Formats: sequence, structure tokens, C-alpha cells
Amino acid sequence: MILTNPLSVSEIGTLWQTYQEKTLIMRFLEYFIEKSDEQEARNILGGLWQELNFYVKEMEELFSDQGMVKPVGFTSADVNLEAPKLYDNGFDIMFLRILKEVSMGLYTLNMNMTYNKKVLSIYEGLTTITQKIYKLSTFYLLEKGILSLPPKVTMPKNLEYIKSKKYMDGFKLTGDKRALNDLEIGILHHNLEANNIGMQLITGFAQCAQNKEAKKYFLKGKELAKKQIKMMEEILLEGDVQFSATSGATVTASTVPPFSDKLMMHCIYILNGFSLVGSGTGAFFSLRNDIAMKSMLLAKDIYFYAQEGVKIKIKNGWFEEPPQMEDRPSIIKE
Repeated sequence: MILTNPLSVSEIGTLWQTYQEKTLIMRFLEYFIEKSDEQEARNILGGLWQELNFYVKEMEELFSDQGMVKPVGFTSADVNLEAPKLYDNGFDIMFLRILKEVSMGLYTLNMNMTYNKKVLSIYEGLTTITQKIYKLSTFYLLEKGILSLPPKVTMPKNLEYIKSKKYMDGFKLTGDKRALNDLEIGILHHNLEANNIGMQLITGFAQCAQNKEAKKYFLKGKELAKKQIKMMEEILLEGDVQFSATSGATVTASTVPPFSDKLMMHCIYILNGFSLVGSGTGAFFSLRNDIAMKSMLLAKDIYFYAQEGVKIKIKNGWFEEPPQMEDRPSIIKE
């Protein structure tokens, strides 16, 4: 078969990644829909499942048309709908909102590497869905009193330019550091919110993981999230900033796994990438050098933690190999 419009290498790579992420999210949705006893939440979750299912089928059709093998991704074997509720009401939509933040970032990167009209159409459709669900989730959580708003500050009345490089000085043995600017507070609050949710998520994973290495890894991740939360809380408190961030729910006492260890490990793999981007953003846009340095040190911890997770995934046969270029030296030798 001669293809008139074959996919480029970047399109194959991003579609492979997107298929993995979408099938993972669908398994979470199936479990949350099954366990939710709140109709509005079920409507949000069910509506997203229907729309994602359409685009998963679109990708599968594209793989077939291109003569490309379909990724395994995550299937019904990776979710146990009979497992008891692992998280209380509210967590499902809080976690969904975080997943949509991840998706928005990925679609931006993917579209930057896309040239095929069909692939662009897929990412445009998924972007529209993601923005809609993010908005619905945010309004739902605010109406239920689950989502905490960032701190309130006085409105700026004057425009000024930074007059001295002392503005960046956060490492001071004597004297007061400058007050946090609004962007720094916003970044800290967002990271605090994300880590609170992540800590609840990974606590549940640790409770029900069957593989000992995975369980140990999740417990280590829980401590890493606590470390990040403590650092951000200290900076905000030192700056006299009133803050609040919630996970939206608590973990139940269930130890019955609703998800496979393979799925849970890949979920943390995706969130580690999201955390690295968040730490990098915090380091770059925080003009006070003590905050930037602490963000970079946290990024280092996340990177090494993520690498440890990749090794566990590979060791247990849980990491589906991404498509790759031909190994020309090996072909020539043969």
C-alpha cells in the first residue's frame, strides 16, 4: 500500500503518547463513574468518557490506515470496577481537573509538531473537550465548596519598574526579604494545590499496590509530595500570605486495587513530567532567587524519582516501547 499522506515521525510519536494517556484516563473515568453517587459528577465523568472514546477510535482508525500497529495502552484488564471506593466524593473531579491541566499542556506541544490535517483535527477536538471539562470541573468544585481559591490581595494602583537587582535577593542573613509578587504567590498556590491532590492519589496507590517495589515507590512519592508542600507552605507563611489548598477528599481504608500496578505506575510517570514542567516554570518566573533555587532543587528530586519509576516499569514489563527509527547499523551488519 502506498500512502499519499504518511504520518511524520513526530506525529507517530505524539499520537502514540496521546493514545496511552487517553486510554489511561478512560480507565479512571470508568471506575469513578461506577463509584460516584453524585449525579452531576457522573454527568461530567460520563460525558468526557464518551468524547474520549470517539477520539480513541479516530486514532485507532488512523493507525490502521497508516499500516501502523495499534498501541496496547490501557484496557479493561487494568481496572477493577468491583473494587470498593478508594477515594471519597469530590476527589474524582479534583483529580480530573489536574488531568485536564496535563492534557492542555500536552496538546500544545503535540500541535507544534503536527502537519497532517487529520492529526491536527484530532488535537483541535481534544483541546476543545479539555477546555470545556476543565471549566465544568472548576465550576463544579467551586459550587460544592471543595476547591480553594488563591489568596486575595489589594489591587495594584500604580505602574512601576524594578529599580535594583536587590529585587531578586531572597538569600538574606539580615533584614527583610521583599514581599512576594502576585505571580509568585499564584505559582506557589497552584503547586501547593497540585501536590495536595497528588499526595492523596499516591497514598491510595500505596494502599492497594500489589507489587512490593511499586508500593515502596508510591510511599517514597508520598514523602516527596509532603516535602514540596512543606517548602511552599513555609515560603507563603514567611511572606504573611493567608493560604488554603485542599485535596477535595480523603482516602478510604480500602486496600483492594481498583487499578493495575502498571496503570498506577504510568499515571505517576505522567504526573512526574507535569511536576517537572511546573517546577521549571516556578523557577523561571519567580524573580526572588531563593524561591527559584528551591524550585530547581525540587525539580532535581522529581527527576531522579521519575527515573526510578521508569526502571521499575521496565523491570516489570509495564513500559510499552515507543515507536523508533530503524537501527541502521544493525540492519547493515545483518
